[in-house]
Amino acid sequence: MFLPRFLPLVVYSLSVLSYPLANASDQARPNVVFIFIDDQGYYDLGCYGATEIETPRIDAMAKEGIRFTDYYAAAPICSPSRAGLLTGCYPRRVGMEAWVQRADSRRGLNPDELTLGELFQQNGYRTACIGKWHLGFEAPFRPRAQGFDSYFGLLHNLDPVEVIYFEEEGGVPLMRNDEVIKRPADPAELTRRYTDEAIAFMEQDRDEPFFLYLPHTMLHNPLGVSPRFKGSSNWGEYGDAIQELDFNVGRIFDAFSRLEIEDETIVVYASDNGRGPGRNKSQLIQGRKLSTYEGGIRVPCIAWGPGLGVKEGSESSEVVFAMDWYPTLATIAGIRVPQDRVIDGRDLSLYLSGKADTIPSAVHDKSLNSDVPLRRSLDFAGEWSPLFTREEYTNAFFYHGSQGALAAVRSGKWKLVLNPRLQLYDLSKHLGEDATTGNREATRKLRGMAVTFQDEMSRDGRRAGFID
Repeated sequence: MFLPRFLPLVVYSLSVLSYPLANASDQARPNVVFIFIDDQGYYDLGCYGATEIETPRIDAMAKEGIRFTDYYAAAPICSPSRAGLLTGCYPRRVGMEAWVQRADSRRGLNPDELTLGELFQQNGYRTACIGKWHLGFEAPFRPRAQGFDSYFGLLHNLDPVEVIYFEEEGGVPLMRNDEVIKRPADPAELTRRYTDEAIAFMEQDRDEPFFLYLPHTMLHNPLGVSPRFKGSSNWGEYGDAIQELDFNVGRIFDAFSRLEIEDETIVVYASDNGRGPGRNKSQLIQGRKLSTYEGGIRVPCIAWGPGLGVKEGSESSEVVFAMDWYPTLATIAGIRVPQDRVIDGRDLSLYLSGKADTIPSAVHDKSLNSDVPLRRSLDFAGEWSPLFTREEYTNAFFYHGSQGALAAVRSGKWKLVLNPRLQLYDLSKHLGEDATTGNREATRKLRGMAVTFQDEMSRDGRRAGFID
């Protein structure tokens, strides 16, 4: 039985089929590709400072698009991060904030949520999820029940927990839709096979727009590298796996050119969480996956789409987070986000195109989905009301740990760590979080944001799906 929790201030529906296909123009709708890497750290690409590897194809993507320096995953761990990306909500809002989904879990992303896959599917797009799912393994939680026409990949990890769980059945299964096509899955072939499937999907029905969600299994342990790339880097198996990913990203771009769709396609490349700290004196970020130090949750992100007006050759230091892609990609596709639910992401479309120098304020009618943050029901009463504006609040980023607890708040250059004691960092001066700063006003302001956020989520949070 599913146990959704409905917000008191909005009415939810199980279907949004009544929404029109596209509210925008008669022009051809763009293709959308989201390449989601598992466990890639902030400095682990050439364009982000890596010296141990070569990533020419991803670096070229950055040169032709926007490279974000202050981009945050939704969480420092796999399942919550994926939930945040696909729903446009903090994982806590959709009940997916704690740890990861295992093969024996009876829990998953609630079918009442409207994923990016469903949003695009219900607006006339072909949709595919190719890669690691990790948002629930019972039938109602799987990709084809969450808006994807087709699925190819692993529903699970390949770590020892899953290996032991599937041992008697012959190993962790590689799936096509709901059919097992191989046991055990071979990590060394996954990057190539996922890319093969992605290209085949793009080649189908070429006159129809598509949304391709490509969440790679790599670079999660156990690492897998094909023979062609073994020993290719100066960074062991991890570096080899990155260079294989780079090669296969290049194959995706080569397919755009061959299919003559590069001018009508937008691509986002990002990691689901961090991996580790910097490796030299110029790489200041510290912390690892699972932590809320910058190294655990600040990750590489690149947006590319010169044919669709995405700025070329630019670098952005705006604070951007994974949930922003939900309303942003919807706007680029001419899709109005349904108004029957609260979404935490902001529409970045005007910023991506260079029509705004900063992320625009949440207002009605500035862009197709610019009003999305206005739906958040906020109570600014009491002692916090004079300290910050709604705009400051919706532009703040709220860090959650691997177990789902609120751990820190960032607003502008300030980051306030909440536990075990209040610690304020000026990230413009101490990116490595190696020295705190005394600023009573900033501390009180960010603490007020944290209290307001806790109140908002306790009042307006939703539940994950459960099966008895």
